[in-house]
Amino acid sequence: MSKTARRAVAVLALAGVLSACERQPVAAPAAGPVVTAIGEATAVPPAPAEREQPVKQPAEVAITFPRTGSGQWMFTPGSDEVAGRSGRLMRYRIALETGIDGVDPAGFAAAVRGILGDPRGWTGGGEWRLQQVGPEDPADFTIYLATPASRDKLCGGTPDGYTSCRNGSNVVLNVARWANAVPGYGAPLEVYRQYMVTHETGHRLGQGHELCPGPGRPAPVMEQQTLGLHGCVPNPWPFPDGRAYAGPSGEYDDPIPAGDS
Repeated sequence: MSKTARRAVAVLALAGVLSACERQPVAAPAAGPVVTAIGEATAVPPAPAEREQPVKQPAEVAITFPRTGSGQWMFTPGSDEVAGRSGRLMRYRIALETGIDGVDPAGFAAAVRGILGDPRGWTGGGEWRLQQVGPEDPADFTIYLATPASRDKLCGGTPDGYTSCRNGSNVVLNVARWANAVPGYGAPLEVYRQYMVTHETGHRLGQGHELCPGPGRPAPVMEQQTLGLHGCVPNPWPFPDGRAYAGPSGEYDDPIPAGDS
């Protein structure tokens, strides 16, 4: 098998809201049957009609995407690297919706692996180990980088086109937030990206929402920092100094801004 074939990523059709038992690995790619394969981990341009009225976001690199995406997914190759030294092993896939420009699939996968493998993250407490696997490997959850409309399909519930979410074995990252974070967050884009990956993955690991423990203190990573900090300062880690950091259980009744259009 050639090197190109070994690094192939699968393009899958979006099949609506996915359902999978949280306690069992998903036996096959969760978004639907494999319909084709791409030789390298690079974006496939969608049809011209799908590229009308792209949304442009200010970011470190120009990321553009339609509000309603292609509904097809590129799954990146897996990695032999296992993050964490002890605890239950959780395997995850990474998929990007085609038609998102300015996000290199290999670079995105490396960024996600770096965040989930950071010792300040979920592996820091010794309860979890995390490994990215390929599209055909058994996995416990899939991390999607999705356009706002596909976010709504994958997340279920009330559509908002704005937030990211976890729904069953879907960990859904809204590309609008990956590109532009949120107004007034008070930290660099890199920090917000660390937060959104860690927060949504935390839900898959059984974590619920938490509240700010006091003005000026770091926000718990499970606080809904996308919607408001409530006096806390941004923090993307559950073990920011090597020790567990959390706030009181609960969530605020913050309004969700209108989705990107």
